[in-house]
Amino acid sequence: MNDRSMTLRELVEKWLAPYLAAPARVARLARDEAGSHRCVRVEVSRASRNLSMLFFRHDDGSWQVYPPQKARPFINAWGAAAAL
Repeated sequence: MNDRSMTLRELVEKWLAPYLAAPARVARLARDEAGSHRCVRVEVSRASRNLSMLFFRHDDGSWQVYPPQKARPFINAWGAAAAL
């Protein structure tokens, strides 16, 4: 199974390996200004250290460990030629 088809729970298990004695918990849930992108911080407490990681929701509905790229304005040659 690739990361594109994994649920948030599956990604948390893959990256943080929570278990019964040290379950994962959602520490923060945030949205961007437009409300279209979500970011979740998940924490796992261990005896030796605390682990936390950010997970980002992408436009295609997948969860990833990297943020989605922001849409940038662009102009192409075809659009510029059509405007003339």
